[in-house]
Amino acid sequence: MRQRSITAFFFALVMLGGIYGGAHSLFILFGLVATIGAWELGTLVYKTEETWSGLRTILISVLTLAVYVIGAGAPMGWWSLSPSLAMVIVPVVFGLLATLELFLAGKNPFPNIGLFYLSVFYLAVPLVLLIMLANQDGYHPNRVLGLLLLVWTNDTGAYLFGKKFGKNKLFPRISPNKTWEGTLGGAVFAVMMAWGLSLAWNDFSLVQWLVLGVVAAVGSNIGDLVESMLKRSVGVKDSGSIMPGHGGILDRFDAFVFCLPFYWLVLQWIH
Repeated sequence: MRQRSITAFFFALVMLGGIYGGAHSLFILFGLVATIGAWELGTLVYKTEETWSGLRTILISVLTLAVYVIGAGAPMGWWSLSPSLAMVIVPVVFGLLATLELFLAGKNPFPNIGLFYLSVFYLAVPLVLLIMLANQDGYHPNRVLGLLLLVWTNDTGAYLFGKKFGKNKLFPRISPNKTWEGTLGGAVFAVMMAWGLSLAWNDFSLVQWLVLGVVAAVGSNIGDLVESMLKRSVGVKDSGSIMPGHGGILDRFDAFVFCLPFYWLVLQWIH
């Protein structure tokens, strides 16, 4: 418990410093999340690969970071990125990875190549969308913290309600500890937090905040279940050990990155 508390304290400091340190510190913070998260995916998937597993993990991490930097650099104002250029990056990288796989002679070419796309669409693209939201018409750190708080509040409410009232399992095949009671409690907490954020910050309208709260309530649970499914498929409990007592980066950001594309869609559709 003490170890978890110490880790949580320093994690909070790093997050607040990265968010409120400015646009560049936010860019670096979530660049690290993308890179370390990709590394964790690589270690999970490539551990059964007999050839060049370390090189593959490094390559996936570097390529995921590269996509993040290329995509997030545009809203940072460093360069412009046309849709045609963005689209051609994916097949070009496939060609390079497929060619490399010929020479590395892996026994699992499908997952070896496919992991890059999983990492890009699971980590890099959602985090690029976050950078876009944060840098829309100036830098808005409260937006980032608010979106994080919706997810974290949902998780906290789900844990407290589930521990106190939980009886009916939500998805026992994947996560035996999740309950419907905890899920509903988390949703109430998330919507209440959304209402409070609408009073504290005017980054979004009341309706937008409330819908974002609902997205967090639904998406957080699905995102957590999806990561649990991936971990169970390779027989591990945590995605990594970089955060003592809390697991890996993916364990901490799985729900958030899952929600980000839906956050972005909500904010495009609701004004």
